[in-house]
Amino acid sequence: MTFTLVNAVMLGAAALGAWLALRGVPAGRRGPWLRPMLLTLAGLAALTVVFDNLMIAADLFDYGDQHRSGVQLGLAPIEDLAYPLGAAILLPALWVRLRDKGTRR
Repeated sequence: MTFTLVNAVMLGAAALGAWLALRGVPAGRRGPWLRPMLLTLAGLAALTVVFDNLMIAADLFDYGDQHRSGVQLGLAPIEDLAYPLGAAILLPALWVRLRDKGTRR
């Protein structure tokens, strides 16, 4: 199984989770979400690239070449950016959902 396939499943699950979390929340109660999500994604992606490169350079771990796409950002494979993307998709949706439940009591 390739990292791309694992990432596709994980991102699909994150998108489904975000959709499920937001579908019961009225549009007026969702608040602005795009800018915070993009800022979160930018920060997480930058940290992922920097620290993945440091850990790979320190030889803490290695990725098998047979499972990667071959596209890299320094020493880190591009597939590692799927995890911050999944977090940036799912976590703001959960935050909105939980905040909405707290205000409807």
